[in-house]
Amino acid sequence: MSKTSAAEEKADSSSAEQGAQALRPHAEDAFADELRALAAADDRPRPERWKMSPWAVSLYLMGGTLPDGTVISPKYVGPRRIIEVAVTTLATDRALLLLGVPGTAKTWVSEHLAAAVSGDSTLLVQGTAGTAEEAVRYGWNYAQLLTNGPSRRAMVHSPVMRAMSDGMIARVEELTRIPADVQDSLITILSEKTLPIPELGDEVQAVRGFNLIATANDRDRGVNELSSALRRRFNTVVLPLPASSEAEVEIVSRRVEQIGRSLDLPPAPEGLEEIRRVVTVFRELRDGATVDGRTKVKSPSGTLSTAEAISVVTGGLALSAHFGDGRLRAADVAAGILGAVVRDPAADSVIWQEYLETVVRERDGWKDFYRACREVSA
Repeated sequence: MSKTSAAEEKADSSSAEQGAQALRPHAEDAFADELRALAAADDRPRPERWKMSPWAVSLYLMGGTLPDGTVISPKYVGPRRIIEVAVTTLATDRALLLLGVPGTAKTWVSEHLAAAVSGDSTLLVQGTAGTAEEAVRYGWNYAQLLTNGPSRRAMVHSPVMRAMSDGMIARVEELTRIPADVQDSLITILSEKTLPIPELGDEVQAVRGFNLIATANDRDRGVNELSSALRRRFNTVVLPLPASSEAEVEIVSRRVEQIGRSLDLPPAPEGLEEIRRVVTVFRELRDGATVDGRTKVKSPSGTLSTAEAISVVTGGLALSAHFGDGRLRAADVAAGILGAVVRDPAADSVIWQEYLETVVRERDGWKDFYRACREVSA
């Protein structure tokens, strides 16, 4: 074996070991076996530079069983047509905008789409109020710039620029949190598939396979609305909240199990009842009515999303593992629910107390939950 081959093998081994130890592996690492099995079984036409066909990408997101018996776990629980439209969009020259309220799995779907299509979900621009234009276009290595002047070698490629050059999927998270003038730097990229470099009198043209997935929500305060010119460059797919309580319970259970494994938490096979309670509380407060429709309740200021329910249950599972008997109980999730519901100490506290006394207290089989919530609310 040559020295170069040995070094490459050592680097690959080190990279694989690091990925296995990562607290939160990228989708292409966490589900590498499923992606390999799908690519091997996929005999349908693939767009240029795609790792698999649109059909296989959809199967990866929605889950199913391959002819050889390999089980593909669902990454998204919801209408199949939504995923099919999203995947089809990426196979065209239109960018994809995943829109929805917080907690509807926009980021999760975006990451898995990029992993399935390009095998790399890391070409990511995280949108914040401080995101600069360089994060979307390119920056400069100032040491090189001062020494040799403007040149390609002195440029720092953004994730979008790298995706354009390599024919891959770029991701922009929380697009509406990015300042409006930075948002609009995407217009030329999405319409002309070109990134001008005026300093060099040059440009980068996107190669086939490039596309962009952006996520946004219209619930948070302080967002920057998309210009009509930019919005026209996207095909918008709205991700809804889970349609039913059972669907939301399935989502929370699946994600808590995955997160629990990464944190070496013991499984909680008897915790399904508490997950149902958390989901029920969140849905009732979110919808403004009890599940039977008989009682109207006030909604707090928080979103009470599925993502927050996952966080509450994961925190409860950690409490039960480290300070309990390993069985998820009402007392383990009560504090997390209080923190999720009461965001405005003045108004939300009153809403929560009223909900406890008028709904939870009177519900059959919920006495332990009522006591636990009262104890942390006192």
